[in-house]
Amino acid sequence: MSREVSADWSRVAAFAAAVDVSLGKWLADQHGIGLTEYRAVAHLSAAADKELRVNDLAVQVGLNQSSVTRLVSRLEAKGLAIRDLCPDDRRGVYAVITEKGESLLHDSRAAYDEQVRELLGNAGKHFPHFDLIQLRRSLAAVGDLIP
Repeated sequence: MSREVSADWSRVAAFAAAVDVSLGKWLADQHGIGLTEYRAVAHLSAAADKELRVNDLAVQVGLNQSSVTRLVSRLEAKGLAIRDLCPDDRRGVYAVITEKGESLLHDSRAAYDEQVRELLGNAGKHFPHFDLIQLRRSLAAVGDLIP
């Protein structure tokens, strides 16, 4: 049976957005950090030398250049990261996680992972407006497109 990929993708994207909204609200309430900020700190923590070029961070969190600049400014204001200039190319700017950023990530990671499990494992309760049978089919159809 042929499925319309655009409808499947729209369902998956809408569900992912709903999960992200819930995670963002939970993170703000519990840890005083936004979802994109959390993801940026996690990427910085996982990077070699605990730093990433700002352009690379933008790609990893799915932001454009001006948005990632504002993100790094927010991380700096919260003491979670600092900017550093590349010693070889003074135009290259890095975001570097701070001890406070590492501590926040350490303190929140297990609870964050549990919140993700809760939202996905009890999707019917948290997102009753989604048809979960149809969503599972759409997730499978989209997954089948990825080689």
